[in-house]
Amino acid sequence: MSNIQHITYRNLGWNSSADLYLPPGFDEKNTYPAIVSTHPIGSCKEQTSGSVYGQQLAQAGFVVLAFDASFQGASGGEPRFIEDPSIRVSDIRFAIDYLVSLPYVDESRVGAIGVCGGGAYTVSAAITDHRITALTSVTGVNFGRLMREGFSQFAPVEALKAMAQQRTAEAKGAPRHVINYLPESVAAGKQAGLTDIDVLEATDYYKSPRGQQPNGATSGLLSFNSAAMAWDAFAHAESLLTQPLLVVIGDKPGAFGAYRDGWEVFGRAASKAKQIFVAEGWSHYDLYDRPEPVALAMAQIIPFFKAHL
Repeated sequence: MSNIQHITYRNLGWNSSADLYLPPGFDEKNTYPAIVSTHPIGSCKEQTSGSVYGQQLAQAGFVVLAFDASFQGASGGEPRFIEDPSIRVSDIRFAIDYLVSLPYVDESRVGAIGVCGGGAYTVSAAITDHRITALTSVTGVNFGRLMREGFSQFAPVEALKAMAQQRTAEAKGAPRHVINYLPESVAAGKQAGLTDIDVLEATDYYKSPRGQQPNGATSGLLSFNSAAMAWDAFAHAESLLTQPLLVVIGDKPGAFGAYRDGWEVFGRAASKAKQIFVAEGWSHYDLYDRPEPVALAMAQIIPFFKAHL
Protein backbone atom coordinates (compact mmCIF):
# COMPACT_ATOMS: atom_id res chain seq x y z
CA MET A 1 0.00 0.00 0.00
CA SER A 2 1.11 3.52 -0.75
CA ASN A 3 1.41 6.03 2.02
CA ILE A 4 -1.79 8.10 2.04
CA GLN A 5 -2.05 11.52 3.65
CA HIS A 6 -5.48 13.04 4.27
CA ILE A 7 -5.15 16.76 3.64
CA THR A 8 -7.16 19.94 3.08
CA TYR A 9 -6.29 23.11 1.20
CA ARG A 10 -8.04 26.36 0.40
CA ASN A 11 -10.34 26.62 -2.60
CA LEU A 12 -12.42 29.70 -3.55
CA GLY A 13 -14.26 30.36 -0.29
CA TRP A 14 -14.06 26.94 1.31
CA ASN A 15 -11.64 24.07 1.86
CA SER A 16 -11.09 21.10 -0.44
CA SER A 17 -10.56 17.65 1.04
CA ALA A 18 -8.10 15.31 -0.66
CA ASP A 19 -6.03 12.18 -0.31
CA LEU A 20 -2.36 12.48 -1.20
CA TYR A 21 -0.90 9.19 -2.40
CA LEU A 22 2.88 8.93 -2.00
CA PRO A 23 5.08 6.40 -3.81
CA PRO A 24 6.94 3.57 -2.08
CA GLY A 25 10.18 4.72 -0.50
CA PHE A 26 8.98 8.32 -0.57
CA ASP A 27 11.62 10.83 0.48
CA GLU A 28 10.54 14.45 0.84
CA LYS A 29 14.09 15.53 0.00
CA ASN A 30 13.63 14.20 -3.54
CA THR A 31 11.46 15.65 -6.31
CA TYR A 32 8.70 13.70 -8.00
CA PRO A 33 6.30 14.03 -10.92
CA ALA A 34 2.75 14.56 -9.69
CA ILE A 35 -0.73 13.78 -11.01
CA VAL A 36 -4.15 15.22 -10.14
CA SER A 37 -6.87 12.54 -10.18
CA THR A 38 -10.48 13.71 -10.68
CA HIS A 39 -13.47 11.61 -9.69
CA PRO A 40 -16.64 10.92 -11.69
CA ILE A 41 -19.90 12.81 -11.37
CA GLY A 42 -21.65 11.79 -8.14
CA SER A 43 -18.52 10.05 -6.90
CA CYS A 44 -15.82 10.82 -4.32
CA LYS A 45 -12.07 10.54 -3.85
CA GLU A 46 -12.31 7.20 -2.04
CA GLN A 47 -13.72 5.51 -5.13
CA THR A 48 -12.08 4.87 -8.50
CA SER A 49 -10.10 8.12 -8.84
CA GLY A 50 -8.23 7.48 -5.60
CA SER A 51 -8.42 3.86 -4.49
CA VAL A 52 -7.83 2.47 -8.00
CA TYR A 53 -6.04 4.92 -10.30
CA GLY A 54 -4.47 7.07 -7.60
CA GLN A 55 -3.18 4.07 -5.71
CA GLN A 56 -1.69 2.35 -8.75
CA LEU A 57 -0.08 5.51 -10.12
CA ALA A 58 1.53 6.13 -6.74
CA GLN A 59 2.88 2.59 -6.77
CA ALA A 60 4.46 3.44 -10.13
CA GLY A 61 6.37 6.37 -8.62
CA PHE A 62 4.08 9.38 -8.91
CA VAL A 63 2.73 11.67 -6.21
CA VAL A 64 -1.04 11.62 -6.75
CA LEU A 65 -3.69 13.98 -5.39
CA ALA A 66 -7.26 12.63 -5.44
CA PHE A 67 -9.70 15.31 -4.27
CA ASP A 68 -13.39 15.70 -3.55
CA ALA A 69 -15.20 18.16 -5.79
CA SER A 70 -16.46 21.37 -4.24
CA PHE A 71 -19.96 20.99 -2.74
CA GLN A 72 -19.45 17.23 -2.66
CA GLY A 73 -17.81 14.55 -0.51
CA ALA A 74 -15.78 15.92 2.39
CA SER A 75 -15.01 19.20 0.61
CA GLY A 76 -16.72 22.44 1.59
CA GLY A 77 -19.13 24.65 -0.28
CA GLU A 78 -22.85 25.34 0.00
CA PRO A 79 -25.41 24.40 -1.11
CA ARG A 80 -24.48 20.75 -1.34
CA PHE A 81 -24.47 18.58 -4.47
CA ILE A 82 -23.82 21.34 -7.01
CA GLU A 83 -22.39 19.91 -10.24
CA ASP A 84 -21.16 23.02 -12.06
CA PRO A 85 -18.59 22.31 -14.79
CA SER A 86 -16.81 25.63 -14.43
CA ILE A 87 -16.28 25.04 -10.70
CA ARG A 88 -15.29 21.42 -11.28
CA VAL A 89 -12.59 22.61 -13.69
CA SER A 90 -11.58 25.29 -11.19
CA ASP A 91 -11.21 22.51 -8.59
CA ILE A 92 -8.51 20.93 -10.76
CA ARG A 93 -6.66 24.24 -10.91
CA PHE A 94 -6.71 24.53 -7.11
CA ALA A 95 -5.48 20.95 -6.82
CA ILE A 96 -2.55 21.87 -9.05
CA ASP A 97 -1.93 24.98 -6.92
CA TYR A 98 -1.60 22.71 -3.91
CA LEU A 99 0.69 20.23 -5.63
CA VAL A 100 3.11 22.83 -6.99
CA SER A 101 3.39 24.35 -3.50
CA LEU A 102 4.92 21.10 -2.23
CA PRO A 103 8.73 21.18 -2.17
CA TYR A 104 9.02 17.60 -3.37
CA VAL A 105 6.82 18.08 -6.48
CA ASP A 106 8.48 19.03 -9.76
CA GLU A 107 6.22 21.79 -11.06
CA SER A 108 7.37 21.12 -14.62
CA ARG A 109 6.06 17.54 -14.42
CA VAL A 110 2.40 17.76 -13.43
CA GLY A 111 -0.09 15.43 -15.07
CA ALA A 112 -3.82 14.96 -14.79
CA ILE A 113 -6.14 11.99 -15.00
CA GLY A 114 -9.89 11.71 -14.59
CA VAL A 115 -12.57 9.04 -14.74
CA CYS A 116 -16.01 9.39 -16.38
CA GLY A 117 -17.14 13.02 -15.94
CA GLY A 118 -13.77 13.62 -14.30
CA GLY A 119 -12.05 12.59 -17.52
CA ALA A 120 -13.80 15.29 -19.53
CA TYR A 121 -13.26 17.84 -16.76
CA THR A 122 -9.57 16.98 -16.96
CA VAL A 123 -9.59 17.65 -20.70
CA SER A 124 -11.33 20.98 -20.18
CA ALA A 125 -8.85 22.00 -17.49
CA ALA A 126 -5.86 21.10 -19.67
CA ILE A 127 -7.19 23.19 -22.56
CA THR A 128 -6.58 26.39 -20.58
CA ASP A 129 -4.21 25.35 -17.77
CA HIS A 130 -0.92 24.46 -19.39
CA ARG A 131 0.68 23.62 -16.08
CA ILE A 132 -0.79 20.23 -17.00
CA THR A 133 2.06 18.62 -18.91
CA ALA A 134 0.19 15.48 -19.99
CA LEU A 135 -3.29 14.10 -19.41
CA THR A 136 -5.34 10.93 -19.51
CA SER A 137 -9.11 10.61 -19.80
CA VAL A 138 -10.45 7.25 -18.62
CA THR A 139 -13.89 6.51 -20.06
CA GLY A 140 -14.45 10.28 -20.08
CA VAL A 141 -17.97 11.71 -20.44
CA ASN A 142 -18.78 15.23 -21.63
CA PHE A 143 -21.30 16.22 -18.95
CA GLY A 144 -22.69 19.08 -21.03
CA ARG A 145 -23.62 16.75 -23.89
CA LEU A 146 -25.07 14.23 -21.46
CA MET A 147 -27.21 16.93 -19.85
CA ARG A 148 -28.49 18.12 -23.23
CA GLU A 149 -29.28 14.58 -24.28
CA GLY A 150 -29.97 11.65 -21.97
CA PHE A 151 -30.23 13.51 -18.67
CA SER A 152 -32.91 15.82 -20.12
CA GLN A 153 -34.63 13.09 -22.14
CA PHE A 154 -33.41 14.93 -25.26
CA ALA A 155 -35.61 17.91 -24.36
CA PRO A 156 -33.05 20.40 -22.98
CA VAL A 157 -35.20 23.52 -23.27
CA GLU A 158 -38.01 21.91 -21.31
CA ALA A 159 -35.48 20.77 -18.72
CA LEU A 160 -34.08 24.29 -18.45
CA LYS A 161 -37.58 25.65 -17.81
CA ALA A 162 -38.10 23.11 -15.01
CA MET A 163 -34.73 24.02 -13.48
CA ALA A 164 -35.59 27.72 -13.65
CA GLN A 165 -38.90 27.16 -11.90
CA GLN A 166 -37.24 25.08 -9.20
CA ARG A 167 -34.50 27.65 -8.58
CA THR A 168 -37.09 30.40 -8.25
CA ALA A 169 -39.07 28.26 -5.81
CA GLU A 170 -35.93 27.61 -3.75
CA ALA A 171 -35.07 31.31 -3.75
CA LYS A 172 -38.48 31.86 -2.16
CA GLY A 173 -37.84 29.28 0.56
CA ALA A 174 -38.78 25.93 -0.95
CA PRO A 175 -36.55 22.98 0.03
CA ARG A 176 -33.69 22.05 -2.26
CA HIS A 177 -34.55 19.36 -4.79
CA VAL A 178 -31.71 16.84 -4.81
CA ILE A 179 -32.03 14.22 -7.53
CA ASN A 180 -30.43 10.80 -7.41
CA TYR A 181 -28.92 9.94 -10.77
CA LEU A 182 -29.40 6.20 -10.17
CA PRO A 183 -32.01 3.74 -8.85
CA GLU A 184 -31.48 2.31 -5.38
CA SER A 185 -30.46 -1.11 -6.68
CA VAL A 186 -30.01 -3.04 -9.91
CA ALA A 187 -33.18 -4.97 -9.12
CA ALA A 188 -35.12 -1.72 -8.63
CA GLY A 189 -33.75 -0.39 -11.90
CA LYS A 190 -34.80 -3.47 -13.83
CA GLN A 191 -38.21 -3.40 -12.16
CA ALA A 192 -38.58 0.19 -13.38
CA GLY A 193 -37.85 -0.97 -16.93
CA LEU A 194 -34.26 0.27 -17.16
CA THR A 195 -32.10 -1.76 -19.50
CA ASP A 196 -29.11 0.40 -20.43
CA ILE A 197 -25.73 -1.11 -19.56
CA ASP A 198 -24.31 2.13 -18.14
CA VAL A 199 -27.25 2.80 -15.82
CA LEU A 200 -27.40 -0.75 -14.47
CA GLU A 201 -23.63 -1.15 -14.11
CA ALA A 202 -23.34 2.28 -12.46
CA THR A 203 -25.96 1.16 -9.96
CA ASP A 204 -24.06 -2.06 -9.33
CA TYR A 205 -20.90 -0.05 -8.64
CA TYR A 206 -22.31 2.79 -6.55
CA LYS A 207 -25.15 1.05 -4.72
CA SER A 208 -23.47 -2.19 -3.66
CA PRO A 209 -20.45 -3.12 -1.52
CA ARG A 210 -18.43 -3.32 -4.74
CA GLY A 211 -17.84 0.44 -4.84
CA GLN A 212 -20.21 2.05 -2.34
CA GLN A 213 -18.74 4.80 -0.17
CA PRO A 214 -20.50 7.15 2.26
CA ASN A 215 -19.64 10.21 0.16
CA GLY A 216 -20.36 8.65 -3.24
CA ALA A 217 -23.81 10.18 -3.24
CA THR A 218 -24.65 9.97 -6.99
CA SER A 219 -26.74 13.09 -6.36
CA GLY A 220 -27.18 16.45 -8.03
CA LEU A 221 -28.98 19.67 -7.19
CA LEU A 222 -31.57 20.07 -9.95
CA SER A 223 -31.85 23.85 -9.72
CA PHE A 224 -28.12 24.29 -10.39
CA ASN A 225 -27.80 21.76 -13.21
CA SER A 226 -28.60 24.44 -15.78
CA ALA A 227 -24.94 25.51 -15.57
CA ALA A 228 -23.98 22.41 -17.56
CA MET A 229 -26.50 22.74 -20.37
CA ALA A 230 -24.47 25.07 -22.61
CA TRP A 231 -21.08 23.64 -21.67
CA ASP A 232 -18.76 21.65 -23.93
CA ALA A 233 -15.84 19.90 -22.23
CA PHE A 234 -13.92 19.89 -25.50
CA ALA A 235 -14.41 23.52 -26.55
CA HIS A 236 -11.30 24.89 -28.31
CA ALA A 237 -9.52 21.52 -28.14
CA GLU A 238 -8.69 21.93 -31.84
CA SER A 239 -6.44 24.90 -31.11
CA LEU A 240 -5.58 24.95 -27.39
CA LEU A 241 -5.26 21.31 -26.32
CA THR A 242 -1.66 20.70 -27.32
CA GLN A 243 -0.33 18.55 -24.46
CA PRO A 244 0.22 14.80 -24.85
CA LEU A 245 -3.15 13.08 -24.53
CA LEU A 246 -4.18 9.48 -23.79
CA VAL A 247 -7.83 8.47 -24.11
CA VAL A 248 -8.97 5.16 -22.60
CA ILE A 249 -12.40 3.73 -23.39
CA GLY A 250 -14.19 0.39 -23.37
CA ASP A 251 -15.79 -0.93 -26.54
CA LYS A 252 -19.22 -1.60 -24.99
CA PRO A 253 -21.09 1.68 -25.56
CA GLY A 254 -23.80 2.79 -23.16
CA ALA A 255 -26.14 5.71 -22.64
CA PHE A 256 -23.58 7.90 -20.85
CA GLY A 257 -21.61 8.16 -24.09
CA ALA A 258 -17.97 7.64 -23.11
CA TYR A 259 -17.24 5.67 -26.29
CA ARG A 260 -18.35 8.45 -28.63
CA ASP A 261 -16.89 11.20 -26.42
CA GLY A 262 -13.55 9.41 -26.34
CA TRP A 263 -13.31 9.28 -30.11
CA GLU A 264 -14.53 12.87 -30.37
CA VAL A 265 -11.87 14.40 -28.14
CA PHE A 266 -9.20 12.20 -29.70
CA GLY A 267 -10.17 13.61 -33.07
CA ARG A 268 -10.54 17.22 -31.96
CA ALA A 269 -7.37 17.54 -29.87
CA ALA A 270 -4.52 19.55 -31.36
CA SER A 271 -2.06 17.37 -29.43
CA LYS A 272 0.72 16.06 -31.65
CA ALA A 273 1.31 13.19 -29.22
CA LYS A 274 -2.12 11.63 -28.77
CA GLN A 275 -3.32 8.07 -28.53
CA ILE A 276 -6.54 6.21 -27.88
CA PHE A 277 -6.78 2.81 -26.26
CA VAL A 278 -9.95 0.74 -26.62
CA ALA A 279 -10.29 -2.01 -24.01
CA GLU A 280 -12.00 -4.66 -26.09
CA GLY A 281 -14.79 -6.57 -24.40
CA TRP A 282 -15.09 -4.16 -21.46
CA SER A 283 -17.59 -1.50 -20.48
CA HIS A 284 -17.53 1.97 -18.95
CA TYR A 285 -17.91 0.71 -15.37
CA ASP A 286 -15.58 -2.22 -15.84
CA LEU A 287 -12.85 0.41 -16.16
CA TYR A 288 -13.71 1.77 -12.71
CA ASP A 289 -12.38 -1.17 -10.73
CA ARG A 290 -12.43 -4.55 -12.48
CA PRO A 291 -8.87 -5.89 -12.19
CA GLU A 292 -8.45 -7.13 -15.77
CA PRO A 293 -9.60 -4.02 -17.68
CA VAL A 294 -7.91 -1.71 -15.16
CA ALA A 295 -4.68 -3.65 -15.72
CA LEU A 296 -5.09 -3.18 -19.47
CA ALA A 297 -5.63 0.55 -18.94
CA MET A 298 -2.69 0.92 -16.56
CA ALA A 299 -0.43 -0.86 -19.03
CA GLN A 300 -1.05 2.16 -21.26
CA ILE A 301 -1.32 4.90 -18.62
CA ILE A 302 1.87 4.28 -16.65
CA PRO A 303 4.21 4.22 -19.69
CA PHE A 304 2.39 7.27 -21.08
CA PHE A 305 2.98 9.35 -17.95
CA LYS A 306 6.53 8.07 -17.53
CA ALA A 307 7.26 9.18 -21.09
CA HIS A 308 5.71 12.63 -20.80
CA LEU A 309 6.22 13.68 -17.16
